[in-house]
Amino acid sequence: MRIGELARRTGVSERSLRYYEEHGLLVSERTPGGQREYPERAVDRVILIQELYAAGLHSKKIAELLPCMRDPDGGPNERATPRLVTELTAERDRIDRMIADLTNSRAVLDDVITTAAREL
Repeated sequence: MRIGELARRTGVSERSLRYYEEHGLLVSERTPGGQREYPERAVDRVILIQELYAAGLHSKKIAELLPCMRDPDGGPNERATPRLVTELTAERDRIDRMIADLTNSRAVLDDVITTAAREL
């Protein structure tokens, strides 16, 4: 499929797809005319990349992680290393800390909202 179709099917801009290629996250073939062509499995790969970005990972970490994952389920494969597991555990711990911080911030806002609503 061409880049426009992949963008439509994944909701990701063509610019982002080109960025993914530049950083080794996504691979395309070139037609004789120089246009990018992606296999069907690229849809699952782009969705996985988006999920990893949403989890707070940066492109360098995603590029390191993707070869160790199966498509489309994202599970580990034989290329996963103990170092990668350690780094991903650290990423998960960072996300857990962010969730705790956001939960605390929400609780403070809830208290302020409740107090302000009573005073109205």
